[in-house]
Parts: sequence; C-alpha cells; structure tokens
Amino acid sequence: MNANEKLPLLQKRLKQMGSVIIAFSGGVDSSFLLRAAKEQLGNKVLAVTAVSETYPRQELLFAEKLAASLGVHWMELETDELSNPNFFSNPPERCYYCKQELFSKLVALARDMGYGYILDGANADDTTDFRPGIKAGKELGIISPLKEAGLTKEEIRSLSRLWGLPSWDKPSQACLSSRFPYGHRITIEKLKQVEEGEDFLRSIGFRQLRVRHHGEIARIELAIADLAKITDSLQRKQIVDHFKNLGFTYITLDLAGFRSGSMNEVLPVSITQGEEYGSK
Repeated sequence: MNANEKLPLLQKRLKQMGSVIIAFSGGVDSSFLLRAAKEQLGNKVLAVTAVSETYPRQELLFAEKLAASLGVHWMELETDELSNPNFFSNPPERCYYCKQELFSKLVALARDMGYGYILDGANADDTTDFRPGIKAGKELGIISPLKEAGLTKEEIRSLSRLWGLPSWDKPSQACLSSRFPYGHRITIEKLKQVEEGEDFLRSIGFRQLRVRHHGEIARIELAIADLAKITDSLQRKQIVDHFKNLGFTYITLDLAGFRSGSMNEVLPVSITQGEEYGSK
C-alpha cells in the first residue's frame, strides 16, 4: 500500500474522532498530522507544544508560526520533567518519564476543555526504534494515527511537500536531553550549552546536526556531506572558539557523522529491542 492509499485511512480515522488535541512539536510528523486534522475537523483541533528547558527555543517559535499559518488554535504547556529524578538522572528509559509528564497534563487539559482524543505524531517507522515514550502513550490512551495508517517518515515528507508544508524537509529533531550519555545528570546549564552550540552551527550553515555533551568534551555530529566543510581553517577556528566560550575544553568531530539516537549505541540489545518500550 502506497502513501496515497494510506492517506484516506488517516483522514477517515481523524474525521471519526470529532475533536482532538495534538501534541505538537513542530517536527515533520506532528506538522503533517496537524494539517490533516485541521482539514478533517476544522476548529475542533488544538495544537499544544510542551515548553521546558529541554525544548529548543527556535523549535517553539517554528511551532507557533506553523500553527498560525494553518489557522489552528495553539497553546504552550509548561512541563517540569527536570524536577523528576527519574528523568534528570538520565536512565535509558528517560523518555518514558518525559512523555508521562507531558501526556498526563494533556489528558487533564482534554478533560477540562472537552476534547475527545489526544494524538501524537509517532509514525510507522517508530515501531522499529528504541522509543520509551511509546509506553507512556499507551498507558495514558494517546493515539498515534500516522502509525495506525502505516505512514512512514519518507511518505510523510513526500505528502507534506505536496501540501506545501514548510516542515517537509526539516531535519530530524529531538529534545535536548537526548544529547547526554545515559547515566550523566541533565542540568539546565548543560542544556543551554548544547542549545547554544547547535544554534551557532546552524547560524554558519549546517542543518542536520547534534552536539553531544560528554562533560568537558563536545562531540559534534554532522551530515556526512558536511564533514569536509568543517575542516576549513577559518570555520574550524570559529567553532572551537565558540565552543570553548560555552565551557567545553575539547571540541571533537564524530567521523561517523550524524545519526539519530547515537547515544543508544551503547545500550544492550535486551533494552533497545524490548517491546515494553516500543521497539521490536
């Protein structure tokens, strides 16, 4: 079944719901879902973006702007995952506690405001990755209509492009807490180092990237095609100077390039392939 055959399944499912709250990050998947829901449900859609130190400021601004362009009511929702030691101690299941914090607040919001369902942007590809947040969603009754329709990331990008969504070619994103090795405590100060480092790299022309925080070491991941660019002497010096000003002692380039979820590479298979946390 191709994307054009899956799309009607998604549209029918959304139409049946009547009214929805969408956990809206402004990423490729949730942006596509928001556009589809608006088409089927009109004003009975509320986009809610979580706000905390783990969420990049530029992503918040993008989400607000996109929701406005679609004519969807949008609101911020403050979350406080950093007060939970199960989160800030950074165990492998960290994302479970983050999503539990967000989804429980969305459940209360939906009840108070009279919305029938809460949706997230998980897609069909997410069933093959280590996604502890999926468990929290299942426990709290969150629905993933993109996944139900069998839509993959590639298909969502393709349809988003046809619809003229500015998110169609947006680089893969993840919350800033994913930049730390498991077991290393997450703090506001470290999150700011990562966010400011990534903002700087984007300001000088890089798009797909991560700054992994290893204490005094910053490990920079870039798209393979961009690795050669960083060796330019002037640009390299700019990066080193900026990162040293952020508090890093050593600034390294990961020759394996960007890969989503690279911190999971040290986890045993028994964890990353456990169905309890959404992978299979």
